[in-house]
Amino acid sequence: MSLRPSPRPIAHPLRYSYGTNGLTDLRLDDALSLLADLGYDGVGLTLDHMHLDPLAPDLAARTQKLARRLDELGLGVTIETGARYVLDPRRKHGPSLLDPDPDQRARRADLLVRAVRIATDLGAHAVHCFSGILPKDPAGEAGTEGQAFAAEAEDAAWKRLAETLTPVLDAATAAGIPLAVEPEPGHLLATLDDFHRLRTALGSPEALGLTLDIGHCQCLEPLSPADCVRAAAPWLRHVQIEDMRRGVHEHLPFGDGEIDFPPVLEALAAVGYQGLVSVELPRHSHAGPQLAQQSLPFLHHAAAVSTPPDADRPPNPGEGPTDSDGRTP
Repeated sequence: MSLRPSPRPIAHPLRYSYGTNGLTDLRLDDALSLLADLGYDGVGLTLDHMHLDPLAPDLAARTQKLARRLDELGLGVTIETGARYVLDPRRKHGPSLLDPDPDQRARRADLLVRAVRIATDLGAHAVHCFSGILPKDPAGEAGTEGQAFAAEAEDAAWKRLAETLTPVLDAATAAGIPLAVEPEPGHLLATLDDFHRLRTALGSPEALGLTLDIGHCQCLEPLSPADCVRAAAPWLRHVQIEDMRRGVHEHLPFGDGEIDFPPVLEALAAVGYQGLVSVELPRHSHAGPQLAQQSLPFLHHAAAVSTPPDADRPPNPGEGPTDSDGRTP
């Protein structure tokens, strides 16, 4: 396989990266070298045991070495915190920010604070996170009582989310690095409207930003993905991108889903987005090098056929959320 860099459109302002959660079969240095050789501008670095373990005793030394390597390769970086089993080998994405046990919630908050420190050392432009899934009623009650319990549990979960994120936001504020929360199908915070609920509850802190996953917009938002970009523009700090189908939360290679990408990239350019646009294919590591090679030319072609409108065009207001029964990657 020839790993030739993708031809770059000269005028288009977007910068592209590829997520290491889609390259888990490669050593980290091999993954970084691959992306640099292919012509990517950066990397979406998921903190996990196989690449950069945020709990490792030699974390500081490894982070310093990685910072030097990223600089040598000319790669920017975003810190991702969606590793499935980095905190608990038996609970996917556990413990979450919504865990009923305050000590367990604190473990997740500590991971995010560590992520902010790592982001500072690496010069990352944002730290990504998500809320987690609403804990289920252990009694499994149904009927009116069950509905009342569910509503009460959801209100309590929103309160936990805001409280647990507060020290993380304090750390992000001190570091000058935004914490970019991702609406995730099936999670408590699943939609753009949910992000605004959290933002309002926290008093709209400057450090709180948004991770917009373009596939998730196609999956469940009432607006088109391009309109989601425009609606989210004031808070947009990180972008993940892949193909997806309406109502099905499955990250797909470009061309395998339903998204029309030129308008999406046009919208990102028009709103002046400055961060990385990171390809997010966490279930495709078995074909990671091939998909990384294919994805960048696809994005460059989609950007080349788009015609960015006036960058000063104001964003469209968001609309209400829809329910999702999709699955978490």
